[in-house]
Amino acid sequence: MTNIPIHAENNMNNNTALITGASDGIGLECCKILAAKGYNLILVSRRQALLEELAESLTSRHPNICCTVIAADLSAPQAAQALFQSVEEQGLKVDFLINNAGLLHNGFFTQLDLAAQEKMIAVNVLALTSLTHLFANQMAAGPDSEAKSGGHILNVASLAAWMPIPNQNVYAASKAYVLSFSQALHDELKAAKSGVTVTALCPGYTATKMMDNPDQGGKLLVPATLLQSAEEVARQGIEACLAGRPTIVTGLANRFSAALTHLFPRMTLAKFAGRYYRSNME
Repeated sequence: MTNIPIHAENNMNNNTALITGASDGIGLECCKILAAKGYNLILVSRRQALLEELAESLTSRHPNICCTVIAADLSAPQAAQALFQSVEEQGLKVDFLINNAGLLHNGFFTQLDLAAQEKMIAVNVLALTSLTHLFANQMAAGPDSEAKSGGHILNVASLAAWMPIPNQNVYAASKAYVLSFSQALHDELKAAKSGVTVTALCPGYTATKMMDNPDQGGKLLVPATLLQSAEEVARQGIEACLAGRPTIVTGLANRFSAALTHLFPRMTLAKFAGRYYRSNME
């Protein structure tokens, strides 16, 4: 794990956001949006070189912010704890946590590599849960450990969280966990008057590398008309989280699809999704 502060001397009175999976896709767009809002950023992903380039670009465009780069593999044992410790050792307090890092594997469960699926669960479920626990406690404690200051946590789930999806079953199940966990925790922290808001972001098909990544098994063929931009997904997620909403499904068509899942038995949804995914995967 590597820590590199960039322009750390600039405005340390800004709020600070930590974004996992920051180097591309929805995470990258979240970084751009929050930098424009004046947030200092902690950029986290596996690829240090890309993070350094992003940090230089963001601080060049927004000289009033500072960026800290932390290269980390969140599938590694105790990765979330090591990341949190690194943040604390640098004296940083996170006001906005975005758990965006995630892995996807398509194909028949019994044919996909077991280690790869375990790694997906480690990132999508375990690391997200651990980071949420650690930073929610930090946010609720406040800077003097007595006064509660509050904060925001945006957990990136998926439209896939709303139904069982054959041939993408572990991914969909992991995102169902994120949705259920985030909604329940939203209520829990609100009841405790912690000042911490948790929001589940549920995008549908989004124009990111997840739509065409040979490392994740089969490629799902999706019409371009069904793809949302990563920028629009990030914008809606951040706005919903700052507004204190427990859940945001991005896009009218996706909200309609999520609503439909309440009208049919889950096995009916599974059969429909299975036929669709198997006929559109190459």
